[in-house]
Amino acid sequence: MAIKVEPIATGLTFTEGPRWHDSALWFSDFYTQSVYRIDSDKHLSQVVEVPHRPSGLGWNSDNELMIVSMLSRELLRFDGEQLHRVADLSSLATHDCNDMVVTGKGDAYIGNFGFDFVNEKPRGTVLIHVSCDGEAKIVAEDLLFPNGSVILGDGRTLVVAESFGKRLTAFDIGKDGSLSGRRVWADLGEYFPDGISLDAAGGIWVATPASYQVVRVEEGGKITHRVPLDSNAYACSVGGVQSEYLYICTSDHGNEADCRKHKSAAIYQLDLRSLI
Repeated sequence: MAIKVEPIATGLTFTEGPRWHDSALWFSDFYTQSVYRIDSDKHLSQVVEVPHRPSGLGWNSDNELMIVSMLSRELLRFDGEQLHRVADLSSLATHDCNDMVVTGKGDAYIGNFGFDFVNEKPRGTVLIHVSCDGEAKIVAEDLLFPNGSVILGDGRTLVVAESFGKRLTAFDIGKDGSLSGRRVWADLGEYFPDGISLDAAGGIWVATPASYQVVRVEEGGKITHRVPLDSNAYACSVGGVQSEYLYICTSDHGNEADCRKHKSAAIYQLDLRSLI
């Protein structure tokens, strides 16, 4: 049986950081410099404009939207009316900040490129922890492009996609947000992982740019599902009332000029129940 994905939003520039929250899908669109949401009726609306390019999203314990500002290397908070700086990451992140995961108590783990993506070869960089009171510190080093992240169901394990390491790397989370016990959760072989999302069964869905698909992987590296696409996938998020859908961010283009010109980015919806 063919796997079908349905477009629910098109004509965007470059979509990233999707998150399901309060019965809606939220995501960043790089070159409109905005965060958007898609409600249960599939209505698209702008939430807030972020001048220095939004990326990773999450929510603090007060249910306020948290946003990674890529180019200014900041963590921001949106109170429904205004943006506020939570933490300046510019002295810790060596290049653009990217994806983020936020814990139940409001702590954030934030990745960054670590090098000039266009002009330099990949090199290791850091993962940053921002506590709920805004204190930022480095909690892991020598990661090869730390990107999408998830927290496993026990709340004590962080899994980070190392894009240029072609692996998912796990850490134990300490009470103070520190990380230890670094280990490979899944070696992805040929795949470059970008955005990732945890499903109800404990598997992780992985957007894999350049392969035209998303894959589902279990701890140890077993790939249980492959979903082919007509465009490159850069991020994904499990969502829906019963976590029954996978939302996938795609784009035919990567550089800013082409993204602005062609607006080929889209959000697709996959009914996970169709895979059973």
